Order: sequence, then C-alpha cells, then structure tokens
Amino acid sequence: MDTTQLLKGVLDLAVLAVVRDEDGYGYDIVRRLRDVGIGDVGDASVYGTLRRLYAGGALSSYVVPSEGGPHRKYYAITSQGQRMLDEQSATWVRFAVAMSQLLAPHVSARVPAHAASAFAGEPPLFHPSPDETATDTDTETGAKR
Repeated sequence: MDTTQLLKGVLDLAVLAVVRDEDGYGYDIVRRLRDVGIGDVGDASVYGTLRRLYAGGALSSYVVPSEGGPHRKYYAITSQGQRMLDEQSATWVRFAVAMSQLLAPHVSARVPAHAASAFAGEPPLFHPSPDETATDTDTETGAKR
C-alpha cells in the first residue's frame, strides 16, 4: 500500500498531536514523527504543513537563540489548533474503527492470535521494510552508503 497518500491525509493531525504536549522546531517535529513510526514523512512536507497551520491560526511561533547555529523557530499549538486536533482526532477514531470493522474478518484469519492485537514484530506503519533499507546501509558499520 502506498502510505504516501495516507500520510498526506493525516499530516495535519500528526503535526498537531506532536506539538500538543511539547513545542518543537521544524526538524525536531520531523524527528518526533519518525520516532513514532512515521518514517516516510518528508522534511519539506512537514515544513509546509507547519507554515500552513501557522497561517491558519492553529499554531503560534517564537524564536529561540541557538548557541551552535541559526536561531530556531519553535511552534506551539493554539486554542484553535487544539480544537482542530480534537475534531480531527474524533474523525480519525471513527474512520479507524470503520476500517477495522471492514478488515477484521480478513485480518484475524491471517494473523496469529498472539500477534493480532499488537502486530508484534511488524515494522512501524510508515517505515520502509528492512529489505528496502538493507541496500542503503553497510551491515558491518551501520553507516549509510
């Protein structure tokens, strides 16, 4: 499945969720998204989303001086952004429940019972499979090729 299209539909929700509890600057937000398993997210997509959410009033921003480089622009969720997050979260839950109901008869027949609830051992949803990354990394050193 092409996760790029899925990601486009939920990137606003993901970014708002990331900054809900802790403000962040652009690359920090990208890193936090990747840390939770959204590995396909592109820097440019996130920066564009941040600009759009800021222009729409969902985010505020402030600048923090940096000792080791340029100042960093941090983003924080606004009350309007929190309302958007709440509404989009409710929509996501309804959608996920509907999709789970559609897929449940087929998924449960193919997934072992011990793995059905947590999908243990499965790669994160938006990360490339190990086969896709194996050619990009030196197996001895772990360095990118």
